[in-house]
Amino acid sequence: MNPTTIQIIAATLFALAVIHTFSTKYFEHLAHIHPKHAGIWHLLGEVEVVFGFWAMILILFMLSIAGKQEAMSYLDSRDFTEPMFVFVIMVIAGTRPILDFTAATVRWIARCMPINRGMAMYFLVLAFVPLLGSFITEPAAMTLAALMLRDTLFNKDISTKLKYATVGVLFVNISIGGTLTPFAAPPVLMVASKWNWDLWFMISTFGWKAATAVFINAAAATLLFKRELGHMGQETAGGHEIRMPVSIVMIHLVFLSLIVVFAHHPAAFMGIFLFFLGFSTAYKQYQHPLILKEALLVAFFLAGLVVLGGQQQWWLQPLLMDMDDTAVFFGAAALTAITDNAALTYLGSLVEGLTDEFKVALVAGAVTGGGLTVIANAPNPAGFAILRSKFEEQTIHPLGLLIAALPPTIVTVIAFRIL
Repeated sequence: MNPTTIQIIAATLFALAVIHTFSTKYFEHLAHIHPKHAGIWHLLGEVEVVFGFWAMILILFMLSIAGKQEAMSYLDSRDFTEPMFVFVIMVIAGTRPILDFTAATVRWIARCMPINRGMAMYFLVLAFVPLLGSFITEPAAMTLAALMLRDTLFNKDISTKLKYATVGVLFVNISIGGTLTPFAAPPVLMVASKWNWDLWFMISTFGWKAATAVFINAAAATLLFKRELGHMGQETAGGHEIRMPVSIVMIHLVFLSLIVVFAHHPAAFMGIFLFFLGFSTAYKQYQHPLILKEALLVAFFLAGLVVLGGQQQWWLQPLLMDMDDTAVFFGAAALTAITDNAALTYLGSLVEGLTDEFKVALVAGAVTGGGLTVIANAPNPAGFAILRSKFEEQTIHPLGLLIAALPPTIVTVIAFRIL
């Protein structure tokens, strides 16, 4: 390896950014004890701001060392389709018509299950919705599940253990739940077309194993915390909200479907999104406020990761290529905790001559570790942004998430390596 000065600086900044993500609670604490400068501490305590902040530092270094032309050429070479897509899909998936439709579907299925309604609802949000992500994409599934949990479970007085266990299972199940199809999970998207992975390949190689792990993880959490889940089955008070017309729901589902279909074409899905904004404004009586702030923060987070991650290939790729298929599975799962899993699979797709076993192990390991940290999987910041207000000091502690995600991650390891 002969890294350039910029690459060494970028790797150092990436390491600092990772440390920063595990230190956000400390910055929130500083905001409380130093109210005079609370604003800047709150800003640095936002997990979604971390990678954007350090990406800005990297660009400043590039401007000072290499000049404007090279710095801007690097920015122009980055692909920001995924951050843009996650922003759009979060906003549409978080609308009242989509949430009402999903909640009604979950409640209908829960009524058919021979267990307590609250337990059934909890199980379905952690199992059915993540698997639904294989069709509506993982960011949409994360947004739907997080909003449903926030409004039915997390708005009650529940234990901190239940909160962290729920987030841990949710993040892991979302990461693996999108592997039934070749277009829903970011780490699969990066390689599916190049490696000719079609729907049948995904289901037969990844899907059924992932579904097994999703059901086991959701069932274990449901049984472990069954005494705290009773109120989740209660009908939420609708207040004076206007009854939702079926036509409005169907139009929103069409918008959501079109965004998914054109997920790789930002000019198309951004145009559709603008039409959606006009429609939602015209019929605002059927809407809650759009989650624009949360979605923008998540997009900023991912964009920062794209900028910083683009300079990490010099050390990541040799590290991966020195492994056999067993080592690459566990290596990818571990590396995913400190970098986006889509970045790992993308780097793997750049290497020619890989065996089929190596390719499968790389993707399986990448999705297995996708729930360990906020930065491990692209949809995780969306769930973090929606649920963090329900935690102490309005933040999900990274160490708490890591510990909570380990048991469902172990179940996933067993599913992918033994089944």
